[in-house]
Amino acid sequence: MEDNHITEKRVDSNIKNQSSYITVNGEKYEREHIRTHLIHIKEPFDPIIEKYVKPHFKKGDWIAISEKFLTISQGRVIHESGVKPRLLSKIIVKGVKKYPNDIGYSHPRKMQVAINQSGSLRILFAMIVGGITRIFGRHGDFYRLAGHRISEIDGFNPKAMKPFNEYAMLGPEDPEKNAEELEKKHGIPNIIIDGNNINVEILGGSSSLPVDRETARKILLDNPMGQGEELTPIIIIRKVEDKE
Repeated sequence: MEDNHITEKRVDSNIKNQSSYITVNGEKYEREHIRTHLIHIKEPFDPIIEKYVKPHFKKGDWIAISEKFLTISQGRVIHESGVKPRLLSKIIVKGVKKYPNDIGYSHPRKMQVAINQSGSLRILFAMIVGGITRIFGRHGDFYRLAGHRISEIDGFNPKAMKPFNEYAMLGPEDPEKNAEELEKKHGIPNIIIDGNNINVEILGGSSSLPVDRETARKILLDNPMGQGEELTPIIIIRKVEDKE
């Protein structure tokens, strides 16, 4: 049985950043939630690191960055006005699992974006094979077979912060390369995550990350960045040392 659990959370309306704590594999970690302004499309990312992260960063820390945040900075977004759901997307979403707090792929426009990325024939093939293997308890084949990183596509969520509730986001251009470049430029070990209320996945990470990626994922598995208007797309993580 895993021992990862949140032990406490510090919330103070008089401070800009807040922290939460979690224990994973017997080690306690602080997650400092870095508040930022609302980023605009194609806004340079480096000044954000300089302004919001570096004043709080300490030796031994590492950071987690929301892939949506990086995607917006890179301009890899599509407005809903440019997406017209066609028959195939409307049919496929009827069989998509729906979650109470996440639209997943149940939105026809979002599915149409995936079709535009992978092609109708490949999506159709993935739907048929994925539907069959799901009967036998195997999950995720639809996304693996469709390829083109469609599992990273997000957006068209009516509960998302405006104006990004009107956009689909394709995911960062090259998460592994992006993470390595950020560390090389700023000296900050980091990972880029795709997090929601269902799961957290690591899309890329830099070479000097002080924990393995599965441990990093567990540290963030409760999605401390949030899904609403928290404006905390970056988390600083530091190991809490015993004071004995």
